[in-house]
Amino acid sequence: MSILFILIGLVAIGWGADRFTDGAGGLARRFRVPEIVIGLTIVGFGTSLPEFCVSFVAALEGSSDIALGNVVGSNIFNALLIVGCAAAVAPIVVERRTVMGDLPFSVVACAMLAVMCADGRVTRLDALMLVLVFVVYMLRALRLAREGRGSESVVTSTAPEVPLRSIWWCLGWLVGGMVCLVVGSRLFVSGATDVARSLGVSEAIVGLTIAAAGTSLPELATSVVAARKGQAGIALGNVIGSCVFNIFFVVGVTGLISPMAAEQITTLDFVVMFSSMLLVWGMSFTKYKIERWEGFVLIFLFLAYITYLVLREMGVA
Repeated sequence: MSILFILIGLVAIGWGADRFTDGAGGLARRFRVPEIVIGLTIVGFGTSLPEFCVSFVAALEGSSDIALGNVVGSNIFNALLIVGCAAAVAPIVVERRTVMGDLPFSVVACAMLAVMCADGRVTRLDALMLVLVFVVYMLRALRLAREGRGSESVVTSTAPEVPLRSIWWCLGWLVGGMVCLVVGSRLFVSGATDVARSLGVSEAIVGLTIAAAGTSLPELATSVVAARKGQAGIALGNVIGSCVFNIFFVVGVTGLISPMAAEQITTLDFVVMFSSMLLVWGMSFTKYKIERWEGFVLIFLFLAYITYLVLREMGVA
């Protein structure tokens, strides 16, 4: 039954996030909000809704390790597996602005979260700092986009293709999507917690693996399909945006409402998160391209990390 809750929850979260994003994008179009604003806010927020809802519900129900593990695991999943699979399908051409600006900012974001969790918890003060940085980042991104200097890969990957709909249609998807997100998140967290307790697995492992993979699978599918169509750069844009939203928005807002403890997430988990994003940044410096062989290296490192988590849980590592 718990496994069924997890599966139903993941499906509801994925469907709800899509419907919520469609409804919000439709409303924005009805009120003539600029496309750039829609792309950088509504769609960017929509891609992080699964992580946000799972982490938020988990924190409220006292499962802080699932909440933080979801974010840490998602960032590792994105940097190693999503970028790795996309590069393995087709080399990723990286823009100079991405190498010099966006990727370093993602590395700094990972470092900030690791430092804040060094004392074993995310306080409301920590969360407030993350939210403030997120606001500054979004204002800067909107300014650059309006000036026409925004990253082409980010703009193309976030531009929604939502037809002009009636207000009631948009509100219906908006409300329906949110209901599915809330219900799906509660089912997922309940099922994951029960599985962890019955198998004697720590909640941190559930957050780092099941929750992270479940909330990031849609992005993996999208990135691989885009790479096959010759748009591998979309994968990198999605990873950068996801990392920023996950750390500054998801952890920030969740931590403001309910401070979180990181008792079972080890220093190595944070090191892997930071190092994986740093590695992607380093690979991007070589001819401003992530080659196929580098993609396979990222995939291998992800599998090695998952293997380590399994061995750690078994008490071998």
